[in-house]
Amino acid sequence: MIADLLLRHIRTAALAAAVLVVSGFGSSVMAQSVAAMVNGEPVTNFDIDQRIKLTALTTKKNISRQEALQDLINDKVKIKEGKKYGLDLSSSDLDGAYGNMASRMRMSADQLSKMLEGHGIRPETLKLRIKADMTWGNLVRGRFQSSFLVPEKDLVGIGVSGDKSETESFEYLVRPIVLIVPRGSPSSVVENRRKEAELLRSRIQSCDEAQELFRAMRDAAIRDQLTKTSADLPPNLRELLDKTPVGKLTPPEVTKQGIEMVALCSRKPTKADTPAKRAAREKIYNEKYEAKSKSYLQEVRKGSMIEIRTK
Repeated sequence: MIADLLLRHIRTAALAAAVLVVSGFGSSVMAQSVAAMVNGEPVTNFDIDQRIKLTALTTKKNISRQEALQDLINDKVKIKEGKKYGLDLSSSDLDGAYGNMASRMRMSADQLSKMLEGHGIRPETLKLRIKADMTWGNLVRGRFQSSFLVPEKDLVGIGVSGDKSETESFEYLVRPIVLIVPRGSPSSVVENRRKEAELLRSRIQSCDEAQELFRAMRDAAIRDQLTKTSADLPPNLRELLDKTPVGKLTPPEVTKQGIEMVALCSRKPTKADTPAKRAAREKIYNEKYEAKSKSYLQEVRKGSMIEIRTK
């Protein structure tokens, strides 16, 4: 689970990450054997050892030293190219991205660092990988975004299997509702709250009624309205909303917050992408992005000063 989360969040390009520079020829670098020089910056054998361990943890794959070296060279090339276009990011932003990753893994930044150190990996090793991936993602999308757009002609025939859920798209106006149950409450309390939710659900006939009722209740909350399309929702929730009459609530669900339901305020057809069309669009977009990323990296590497040192 930890490995899957690490890999997912390393690859996620959300916030811009920032600077981790292994620079110059200070005593700490000189004390290590240099495996390569990339645009004047060293890649040490210690760096290679660290990348091998990080890759084993995040992908469960054992890579060779040559593969790890090439990955590190690519990272340095990506970061330098980012600086060329003004993506010289602050260390505080990188720390923030690292902390957000930890939070999504239900850890603090210190806990994530300790977990890495338990596997013999310095936190800076992961931060360098995050920095390179985020910088490069921002750079490639920023420079070539228009070339990744997917024209409608490329999506002709998508979702023509006859499955209604794949050929029609709806816009849903919803309001999430929660009956709060304190953490650690016994199962009897949870069950009583669930029964209460079922009773309230049977009484509600409109979103206005839901708003009036749940705003007046203690230990309950009704959230602001949200607008979602069919393609925005996971299949199980989309199916649930399609079965729910407008003005009614979805069946109660036990979550970490308590007992949750969704009030369906409206459901109307829309010309937005169907789920199948959205998936196809994203697939084509990602293929275009990966191809451009690969060719761009090859181009940038050719213009870089890379010296690989043999033992």
